[in-house]
Amino acid sequence: MNAYDLVVVGAGPGGYVAALRAAHLGARVCLVERERLGGTCLHRGCIPTKALHATARQLSAWSVAAEHGIKITGLDFDPPRALARKDAVVKRLEQGIANLVKHAGIDLFYGDAVLDGAGRLRVHRPGMSGLIRARAIVLATGSRPVRPKFLEPADKNVLTSDEILVMQNLPSSMLVLGGGYIGCELAGILARFGSKVTLVEQRPQLLENQDADGVRLVTQGLQRLGVEILTGTLLQQVENNSGVLATFADGRSQRFDKVLAAVGRVPNTEGLGLSEAGVTLRGGAVQVDANMQTTVPGVYAIGDLAGSVMLAHVAMHHAEIAVAHILNTPGPQRGVDRQVPSVVFTQPELAQVGESEAACRSRGQAVRVGRFSFQASGKALCDGAGEGLVKLVADAQTGQLLGGMVVGEDASTLIAEIAAAIGAGQTARQLAAIVHAHPTLSEIVQEAARDLDNEAIHKPFKKDAG
Repeated sequence: MNAYDLVVVGAGPGGYVAALRAAHLGARVCLVERERLGGTCLHRGCIPTKALHATARQLSAWSVAAEHGIKITGLDFDPPRALARKDAVVKRLEQGIANLVKHAGIDLFYGDAVLDGAGRLRVHRPGMSGLIRARAIVLATGSRPVRPKFLEPADKNVLTSDEILVMQNLPSSMLVLGGGYIGCELAGILARFGSKVTLVEQRPQLLENQDADGVRLVTQGLQRLGVEILTGTLLQQVENNSGVLATFADGRSQRFDKVLAAVGRVPNTEGLGLSEAGVTLRGGAVQVDANMQTTVPGVYAIGDLAGSVMLAHVAMHHAEIAVAHILNTPGPQRGVDRQVPSVVFTQPELAQVGESEAACRSRGQAVRVGRFSFQASGKALCDGAGEGLVKLVADAQTGQLLGGMVVGEDASTLIAEIAAAIGAGQTARQLAAIVHAHPTLSEIVQEAARDLDNEAIHKPFKKDAG
């Protein structure tokens, strides 16, 4: 029986970060993975979609080359080559994780893991079964896509994000069910690649939890790519017969080559022996405390398995919290969810952190809102990226920043400064006082902060402002 300070189950972004962090702190660590290093994020999520998003952005850039005086003739898009590039990026990053794990001296085992009593884990794989003993166990098994009941059983024409990201041929037409970040990202990519895409969302707007001003620009961007958007629409039935025949609740029917179900994800709790070990589940996820410890001492759960915001960077944050508690070392604290940014990689990108204007006002909090458009940014216009907006929300009395939204070019990068300002408890004036390089897109954040106090330089002054 092997003995470790820590055994981590699942080598996705939460799991491998937990293993590496613990090894860096001198712990003896074992990492158990069912399939491949990197988990869903690397193989069927974040990385492959962003590789394809980068290709879509290149296509968009070439489409406006004439505005820069660049004449292009015979532009030809080779989808298999783009998909091969995506696979090469994934492979390179997977090898990078493998090298880090090896260099850190972490023992790596492949197989299915099941809790087997206090500090014990049994690992199974064809032809082998072994028992691992550890002072602490971190469960990081992630989540899987939800497949609506009326789309079961699985069919070659009915896909989730798992299947679509390993496709080698693009469909000529695609129905995307679900207007969350997965549905919007993939709808935009497929449309840019030439597929005819219809995006269906049963709620009144796409990206329900995102700022309405940002969603409006994302919606317009998808429509410019040719995506048909049907909000407030319910898909009732799908028939598979030489493609997909979709019937909507209003009785209308339409035929597609494929349908993509992008309606959410659920934690991977099955097969771990959780109930037998006494681990409590709540709402389909593992119940944890502020240190990511489950109801069983010495057993921790992080990332999607813990049922909070299902984002890779949240899982990484959880990993550091758990390891700090296990090894009794200083580390980050849980409870900073409002400082966690989220990004939707559409065209334009949409990023958000903290509390939205609508959420603040719904609970009766008095706020001030600052806005600044990409249209007034020299750098944005030079880049041909004038579509966008930065929006900041601050407490009406103190000016302390409560939230922010960026929609436009490099929103995924710009949101980090706002997240840092919120995390540091800064006021709008403190953020505005930081010198920003010119010309850069980051100046838009500065001007939005100034606008909270009606002091934006490159925006008409509101003379009647209180």
